[in-house]
Amino acid sequence: MNIFFASCILVTGGYGFIGSNFLNYIVPKYPQCRFINLDRLDKVASRKNVDLSIHNSSNYMEVIGDITSADLIKFVLKTYEVDTIIHFAAQTHVDNSFGNSFHFTQDNVYATHVLLECARNHQKIRSFIHVSTDEVYGEIGLNDPPSDPSFSFLNPTNPYAATKTAAEYLVKSYSISYQLPTIITRCNNVYGPRQYPEKVIPRFILQSLSSMPLTVQGNGSARRRFVHAEDVARAYEVILLRGVPGSIYQIGTAEEYSVMDLARIINYQIRPTIPFEQIVQWVPDRPFNDSRYAVNTTLLEQLGWLPLIRFEEGLKQTIEWYRNVAIDHWGDKVDLTPPSLIGISK
Repeated sequence: MNIFFASCILVTGGYGFIGSNFLNYIVPKYPQCRFINLDRLDKVASRKNVDLSIHNSSNYMEVIGDITSADLIKFVLKTYEVDTIIHFAAQTHVDNSFGNSFHFTQDNVYATHVLLECARNHQKIRSFIHVSTDEVYGEIGLNDPPSDPSFSFLNPTNPYAATKTAAEYLVKSYSISYQLPTIITRCNNVYGPRQYPEKVIPRFILQSLSSMPLTVQGNGSARRRFVHAEDVARAYEVILLRGVPGSIYQIGTAEEYSVMDLARIINYQIRPTIPFEQIVQWVPDRPFNDSRYAVNTTLLEQLGWLPLIRFEEGLKQTIEWYRNVAIDHWGDKVDLTPPSLIGISK
């Protein structure tokens, strides 16, 4: 599909972290396309995540509402003659899924089902792009190769990953049963400006800037690969332009760090004169914590995408955003009191 043939793109969760970075990148680049941002504005979302220039763009509009409402989805699809859907909206914080798993089933599985069924009945969808996660594979060993999208065995180990896996199977079933033109994407951990500080990088940054201890789960050995939000936005542009229905594209990098690595790097960037041992605070690990994820990005690279922002550069940019913008941006929504569990995943 070529985005120039898309007249109206529905973006779910566009006031969240990844969705807003995508909108900030894509809306001014394709003025001939209309972009509808459907978001319910929960705690981790903010209208400020989308640039003011985008809010004032003639090809952008917002709809505040919940995608679990089939009536709302039907209305939006019909009223705005939507022909493309990019489904970012989801509950994403793994730690929360251990104690609040019903919400994850409601927002990740049921909501996806509602969106798929409405898209099927709409009968005008040219592309349905579903945003998933590398966590559907479960953990891989330190010496194991990156998980390949052709590998069909998924092994989620926490409630969040299980709901994302279930949503993927719904997407696949609609592709097979109803010939809905779907694409699944699986992404490494995304970082960058505008991320709500329940995730590890912004939390460590704000804890350091606030002269607080860095709360590290377990022994801090869990490893993750990180990709910058701008690179992810470009990846979805490439998938819109050249993605093949029925495919699974994986988005990521080879830049891998443990939680302890991140804590040391961020502390040194912000508080270089304070020994790391003096500022770390150990907290209990989550009930089960995958040791490592990694994905094979070959198929996406064959479409012409490569990550451009190295982690060192992206982290410096992210730290400066939180240093200069975060307090005004998130305001009193942020509580940096160290909780007993701090997430390390998307």
